[in-house]
Amino acid sequence: MLDGGDHVGVSRRPIHWWNPAALLAIVALVATVVLVGRALDRTDKVNVADLAAVAIAAAVAAAAVVTWARRRNTAAGHPADVTQALDVLADLVRRQWQDEARNRLLDDPEPIPVRWNLTANEAVMSTPRLISAATAFTFTGRSDDIATLARDFRTLTRRRLIITGGAGMGKTTLAIQLLLQLLSTRATDQTSASEGEIVPVPVLLPVSGWDTDAHPRLQDWLAVRLTTDYPALAAPQLGAGAAAALAERGHILPVLDGLDEIPAPTRAQVIAALNASLTARDQLILTSRRAEFATAVHEAGRPLTAAAVIVPKPLTPQAAADYLTACLPASPTEAWTHTLAALRSRTAPGLTQLAATPLGLWLIRTVYVTPGTDPAPLTGPLGADADALRTHLLDHVIPAVIAARPPSTDPADHFRPRHRLDSDATRRYLTYLARAFPPATTRDITWWHIARTTSHIRPAIGVTVGLTFGLTAVLTPMIWVGAVISGTWPGLLIGLAFGLVRATAWVNETPGFANLRLRGRTFRSFRFDTAALAFRLVAGLVVGFAFVPMLVLMTGLNPADRLTLELWLYIWLGIILAPRLITRAEQPTLESTSTPRSSRRAHRTLTLLRTIVPGLAFGLAFGLAFGLDTWLAFGLMTGLAFGFAVGPMAGLVMGNHHAWLVCTIAVTQLALKRQLPWRVMDFLDDAHRLGLLRAVGPVYQFRHAALHDHLAAASASDEPRGLGR
Repeated sequence: MLDGGDHVGVSRRPIHWWNPAALLAIVALVATVVLVGRALDRTDKVNVADLAAVAIAAAVAAAAVVTWARRRNTAAGHPADVTQALDVLADLVRRQWQDEARNRLLDDPEPIPVRWNLTANEAVMSTPRLISAATAFTFTGRSDDIATLARDFRTLTRRRLIITGGAGMGKTTLAIQLLLQLLSTRATDQTSASEGEIVPVPVLLPVSGWDTDAHPRLQDWLAVRLTTDYPALAAPQLGAGAAAALAERGHILPVLDGLDEIPAPTRAQVIAALNASLTARDQLILTSRRAEFATAVHEAGRPLTAAAVIVPKPLTPQAAADYLTACLPASPTEAWTHTLAALRSRTAPGLTQLAATPLGLWLIRTVYVTPGTDPAPLTGPLGADADALRTHLLDHVIPAVIAARPPSTDPADHFRPRHRLDSDATRRYLTYLARAFPPATTRDITWWHIARTTSHIRPAIGVTVGLTFGLTAVLTPMIWVGAVISGTWPGLLIGLAFGLVRATAWVNETPGFANLRLRGRTFRSFRFDTAALAFRLVAGLVVGFAFVPMLVLMTGLNPADRLTLELWLYIWLGIILAPRLITRAEQPTLESTSTPRSSRRAHRTLTLLRTIVPGLAFGLAFGLAFGLDTWLAFGLMTGLAFGFAVGPMAGLVMGNHHAWLVCTIAVTQLALKRQLPWRVMDFLDDAHRLGLLRAVGPVYQFRHAALHDHLAAASASDEPRGLGR
């Protein structure tokens, strides 16, 4: 049964009253321009100027009418196909987190056996009768038996769970394990669900992305974030507003990670917003450090309704030693035998304390087990001091992973970088990112916000835009622009001023989306909508009428000449076809998802389309118009030269998404200072493959907050030699 109806095969849309009304309005505007043109003396340049003014006013009015009608069409679009949207989302989330779990080695060689149980702090949890129907409510589980823990989660009355614990205790890991387990049993859960019961799709999102001032309701933020992280939900096949429908109707199980990673005053606001947003059917999983969560609940004045709160138990020395033994060969070296014996007997207290956390085991494994390094320091002087040992391991984790994993170009090798990395340079780059995205503010490393971390970004944008405009003035054939731009310096000054004015807005813009690949697209997604086509045809007429008088004023052409009419015709066709290609490229497919690399690539594609397509369309229009009257090859060459010169300028001005351009400018600045590499996304991808970073949708984070904190707090004297060179 389809919720909202299966309308993928629908081929025709209903004709709403506003479409004919809009067409009549545009036809009236065109008729007005024609009548004014016939009434004026075309040999008088003053009259031609009046005609141009009327035509321009008509074009502006037509644009307003088209915008109004398109908004009404969007609002009245096909309802969302919730069933198909759920299946698409579940598949995307499963693939995303299976890949991430593989990169994090969650099951290699086996999950770390962390034990979890209900918190003893009753002040942070609702009364037990709201949480569970059991008479004597308890909740225990193990990270290495996630199936049982997920089953116990499903027995909770409203299926709400808060995962708390100290730093490095595996809170996010448990959330990912639960997400994957719930996805793997989703089909079975749907079969056994009672009538009316919703089996939601779990989706992990960082709490740091939620601005409760902009989106007071959780569902509103979920709709925005789902569309950003999973563009497939905006595919035409799923109807209008699929993401909003899923969030509003309780079909999403939000797995909110890192309440403790947002500023302290905001945590209580999130608790209050969750209580105000969640209905009886809404499920939730939330992770946070224990102390920060307790403080947030106290400041909010009440706990999260009907949510069980669990805490981990430190790993026993025996469990930690068993896990490390599983990571070693069947016959470990004598040094490892001695180290494991010291861990089991607790004779190295610092080692014992560090190994009681999943973070500590990851550091020990990464620095000493994987590269096959002598583990003697673990039981030496450092073994007596947990803090000193932890700092030692954090200092050596970057060179250890680089040495243990040489680069590989094999697509099946997910754990090795694609490029050879230098450990000093890698630490320098990661240290810059750790400080540029400070832990007290955010854990998210977003490529489109790199520009915010650079100094003098506004002048840099202004100079870039100015040079582009100036270069346009040089490359454009002067016969066409002589009346508008008369040399390099005016173009440079105009571009510089424009860039300085728009720089602040561009730095704060979010990425757009465009994909030129045909895979996953249906014929329907390329078909012209009748109303949209009619609007574009008539709007093209109006703009064409507006352009011809301006052309007459600039060039002295006779309005009755066949050349002028041909030029108007080709510009009309360009106006129809050029935006259509960009619009269709912006429509995602059912396979579209957002990773840091794919989001930047998609935005780069959008920028290039906005730069090339208008230039190509108008260049061909000019070329064909003049080439048919003279020499076609010469006309096309001249027209294309004009189009490709003006295109970059149009691409800079058009649209609301300039994140790729701004990021490129910022990275150029930082690369010249040796603070980031030139190919920053390749570097981030390699750091992710090495296990130093993790990916959450289009955002990177340090795999462990401890590494983020360690690099952000490192002083200049702690940095490797050569950082200042």
